[in-house]
Amino acid sequence: MGIRKLGYVGLNVTDVEAWTDLLRRTLGIGVTTATFGTDDVALVELDEFKYRVALYPSAEDSPRELGWIVDTPRELDRLSQRLTDAGFTVEDGSAQEMELRGATRLRWFTDPVGYRVELAVGEAKARTAAARLGGAHAGTTGLGHFVLASPKFAELRELYESVLEFKLTDYRAPGLFFFRCNTAHHNIALAHANTTAIHHLEFEHGSIDDVGRSYDRAKADGAPISISLGRHMNDKAISFYVRNPSGFHLEIGCGGIEVGEDWVPHDFGVSDVWGHHHANANPFATSKS
Repeated sequence: MGIRKLGYVGLNVTDVEAWTDLLRRTLGIGVTTATFGTDDVALVELDEFKYRVALYPSAEDSPRELGWIVDTPRELDRLSQRLTDAGFTVEDGSAQEMELRGATRLRWFTDPVGYRVELAVGEAKARTAAARLGGAHAGTTGLGHFVLASPKFAELRELYESVLEFKLTDYRAPGLFFFRCNTAHHNIALAHANTTAIHHLEFEHGSIDDVGRSYDRAKADGAPISISLGRHMNDKAISFYVRNPSGFHLEIGCGGIEVGEDWVPHDFGVSDVWGHHHANANPFATSKS
């Protein structure tokens, strides 16, 4: 009970057109639009639900909201009280925000680094499958996880592990820790860094063939592939990364393992089984080999 999964991410972006081109043409991901206030917001379709990523036109590139799906209204109330007891101010979302999210209830608070974190009950199904180029079924199956890097690592860990009840799956000492709220290996990872930023957001795909086709399109289109195709050591996912128009990474992956209640957190040592060669320096590299 409690938080069930990562539901959606909202981003302020300076170039919605570049984002849409990357998603539609290069990655084969459907994008629709909706009106929110005076803006047309681009909604990124990763599965049968209304959207998983919302792109708001803005004068700056920054995270706007990080949305977690909560099981029930009772659990929303319980978590709201835990947040209040921990010193966070919890607010109700507006009717327009609930409508856009497809939620029946919505609350939010500001995390230790200043990001708006939302807790939502309910999701709106909008289709039987996400759209894809040529009318075929989509290779994407949902929104997997994100990695948040910050000098306020300790405060973020306290929030997610102690207050919101995420469980530690594994880590790479001294500064990269993976947490879960369901049976997926991780739904969020927290990292030590000098500045606060989202390192990457992961789009889940149904098979290695879907990932491979996206990889081929990305290379053919000259997309900025920031980390090459490879397999992670800890969750065993096969993926590659592209740098999006807002400057951070999108991970296109499949095959991540699931873990049970008997899982023992551990330091998994090296980052990858094979591949995942970085175009630029890896901020999470260590001297381990």
